[in-house]
Amino acid sequence: MEKFLDEAKKASRILLTISGHDKNRILREMANSLRANTMSLLEANALDMRDAEVNRLTSALKDRLLLDEKRVEAMAVAVEEIASLKEPVGRIIDGWVTEDGLKIEKVSIPIGVVGIIYESRPNVTSDTAALCFKSSNVCVLKGGKEAQNSNEAIAEILRTVLRKNSLPEALISLIPDSSREGVAKLIKMDKYVDLIIPRGGAELIKYVCSNATVSVVKHDKGQCHTYIDKDAKLENAIKIAINAKVQRPGVCNAMETLLVDSVIAKDALPKLKQEFDKAHTQLKGCANTQAIIDVQNATDEDYDTEYLANILNIKVVDGVEGAIEHIVRFGSGHSEAIITEDITTAERFLNAIDSAVVYVNASTRFTDGGAFGFGAEVGISTNKLHARGPMGIEGLTTYKFKIYGSGQIR
Repeated sequence: MEKFLDEAKKASRILLTISGHDKNRILREMANSLRANTMSLLEANALDMRDAEVNRLTSALKDRLLLDEKRVEAMAVAVEEIASLKEPVGRIIDGWVTEDGLKIEKVSIPIGVVGIIYESRPNVTSDTAALCFKSSNVCVLKGGKEAQNSNEAIAEILRTVLRKNSLPEALISLIPDSSREGVAKLIKMDKYVDLIIPRGGAELIKYVCSNATVSVVKHDKGQCHTYIDKDAKLENAIKIAINAKVQRPGVCNAMETLLVDSVIAKDALPKLKQEFDKAHTQLKGCANTQAIIDVQNATDEDYDTEYLANILNIKVVDGVEGAIEHIVRFGSGHSEAIITEDITTAERFLNAIDSAVVYVNASTRFTDGGAFGFGAEVGISTNKLHARGPMGIEGLTTYKFKIYGSGQIR
């Protein structure tokens, strides 16, 4: 592990010498190579999907794992979009001259070696590798074992492009020991690794944050809520709620709990249930919800669970303050939404909810690097420091101060 990471650290210095023009050209080559190798990627993914059947993964997890021609094309497009973004490194963020005549420039620089631990989705391999390369960072990747064949195939395609351009393969690396012990070593290698980004289940996040000596930007569970206010347009509210839960239940920006204002509950809940029944959504609810519609009982444990499946909690609350109280208790700091036509209520919600992304009259499913115009994302950061929300190339940079003098002494 130490020898492997030492090579990654050395490669990071080489990456600093590559121009933005060359990085973009190489990224476009990577995108074309993904397209050219679509069939081999699908063959590798078929092995993972076969194992998923044997291991009885849920339908939501299998959806996250699946690659088809359309998804491979989307991976290639994401890499091209990253190539088209402005150069993130070497930007003068700020500049001024001090009373002593020192010229100070605050300049963006790469973080260095970034370790990314993730689960299920093979496209994360190409997205994060491209984002790190664009921002002049070396990436050390640790994907989930359920996607091992897919991840290895994607990484090899990208590394082949590096070799063709006489660049070290260590710029994009899969961790050599993907066991729990290997992860335990990786997160303590602060001599070589500058940042760890864990994105996955609650247990993984807790383990990394509790044991890492490397700095961590956590991408915690998506305990996302949508609150339907008494002043909402119910037709809009139903459309948004269905999209937030059903469009792709197995992702972190999908809604897990729907909050409904008690003033409109008797009218709204039957209509909501009718639409969710069409989508075969399993519904759970509080006592007040159960008094209006026939659903299973929802416990505090349910309200604290990220299902990543077509299961939804419902809770009737006393207005916006009741919604805020529930989210403060059970939210994970990811994404929350309010549906209302009252601007004062909307602003109260926006200002009171301390999550990375807060919406008015829109689905939480938009919390995504691509949807935000970042090209792609390393993940959705629930941290408050350094990076928050969809973490694109700017989140993969830090800064230093360049100071120009003319003989000043203090």
